[in-house]
Amino acid sequence: MVPTKPTVVPLPYWVRGDTNAFFGFGVNVLVNVLTLTGLCIAVVNLPEGEVFGTILPALGIALVAGNVYYTFLARRLARRENRADVTALPYGPSVPHMFIVIFVIMLPIYLRTQDPVRAWEAGLAWAFIIGVIVLIGAFVGPYIRRYAPRAALLGTLAGISITFISMNPAGQMWRMAWVALPVFALLLIGLLTDVKLPFNFPIGLAALLVGTAIGWAGGAMSVPDVTAAARDIAVAVPSLKLDLLVTGLADMAPLLATAIPLGVYNFTEGMTNVESAATAGDNYNLRSVLLADGAGAVIGAALGSPFPPAVYVGHPGWKAAGGRSGYSMATGVVIAVLCFLGMFGLLAAIFPTAAIVPILLYIGLLIGAQAFQATPRAHAAAVVAALIPNIAAWATGQIDNALAAAGTSAAAVGDDALNGAGVVYDGLLVLGRGAILAGLVLGAVVVFIIDKRFVRAAIFAGTGAVLSFIGLIHGERIEWNANGQVALGYLFVAAICVIVALGRPTPRDPDPEEAELDRPPNPAASTSPATDRAEDEQKTSALSG
Repeated sequence: MVPTKPTVVPLPYWVRGDTNAFFGFGVNVLVNVLTLTGLCIAVVNLPEGEVFGTILPALGIALVAGNVYYTFLARRLARRENRADVTALPYGPSVPHMFIVIFVIMLPIYLRTQDPVRAWEAGLAWAFIIGVIVLIGAFVGPYIRRYAPRAALLGTLAGISITFISMNPAGQMWRMAWVALPVFALLLIGLLTDVKLPFNFPIGLAALLVGTAIGWAGGAMSVPDVTAAARDIAVAVPSLKLDLLVTGLADMAPLLATAIPLGVYNFTEGMTNVESAATAGDNYNLRSVLLADGAGAVIGAALGSPFPPAVYVGHPGWKAAGGRSGYSMATGVVIAVLCFLGMFGLLAAIFPTAAIVPILLYIGLLIGAQAFQATPRAHAAAVVAALIPNIAAWATGQIDNALAAAGTSAAAVGDDALNGAGVVYDGLLVLGRGAILAGLVLGAVVVFIIDKRFVRAAIFAGTGAVLSFIGLIHGERIEWNANGQVALGYLFVAAICVIVALGRPTPRDPDPEEAELDRPPNPAASTSPATDRAEDEQKTSALSG
């Protein structure tokens, strides 16, 4: 018999699900670019000409390059495994970094010097350092991913998603619930069930149009604002801003205190997002991902953008929506064109914010659910433990912002007064520093204690002690003995685990469902578009359950 060649699965550049994912993810990135534009102008007082003429075009170059690259990675993986259901990783400006570079790096310099350009220079230097650290992390991250338990990786990612990705949009939604809730309901129906709109109209676009129509009908938007914004449209071409970057790097030392832990945060977040994608069935090479993230931050800083791009939380959501490889490239190209044309002022005047932000809450729901669904049931407590540092970081940020609005600060009010009011600010502040890395360490310790693998628990507790001592977690800055008390606490945990390990307890037997969770995805699972649609519906049904 002549051996038959395996059937090569067709790999189209665009499928129907890419339309849904494009509108969903595109709106996600659109919200973030609108936000960072407003922060630059309203908080740091950067001239609009520099924001629309330099920063946004520089960001556009990084976004189009990154999303095209991740489209290439998705298609390469699909060809290697001969399946058509591979979903590209989403890529855009990092949300936590947007706020950190503005409020922690640029704003203090602007307030001290009253010079927005000096603040901009510092932001560029900070973003460049972040990129270099992520490039280094590309060679360290794979080893962390290999030995860190899934509950710790997905739990700390869920902590970011629930707090920094979901809570602010949720607040904006309920501020204009009459606009946002119908949009949210449409997204849930279209993305978490198998209900389709007539003519298969994209649910993301439908939700945005419905919310926009309600907002305009209710008087939330203004025609004069649209007219004024339309006058500001102009073509802008990015160029190198090495002079600003070099000037910022000349005073690099003060930036390292936040750049080092945030760089570690970036490659840890990238690592958890790759793990999230692997859980959904797409196993990407972590080093390739981190090298792209680091390069994007370095290139963006050289062109004038202080906002490091990164792989986004949310791959399982776009996969469940039917997105494959095309949605990522389309998003990068469209957002870049909008950046080059200076269209973001006009878009902000046309679309109500409350009609845009529900997509972020949807992503928060999905990633939070995945942390529990894709880990052993016995590890649920570890997932919660990994959430807690991110919740603490978000809470202290809210406290700081509230006190700043009142013209004071936590230091001025004092720990005694705050504790007396039931606000444990000092403890939350320590817990939330280096939150994503702290969540990974804490979650891993809890996993290995649950599994009665006490030597591994001791190793992660010892790692927590080292990271606390040098200030990468639980410390105000990078320095020796940054938080000796917390480091000592972790050492005591390690000592207890070692003592218990001497008794040679029998490790926990895995539950039956854990074999399913740990089973690698079958590359041959999808052989036809019909199979792809059936799998999509099954995954969507599971998410809604």
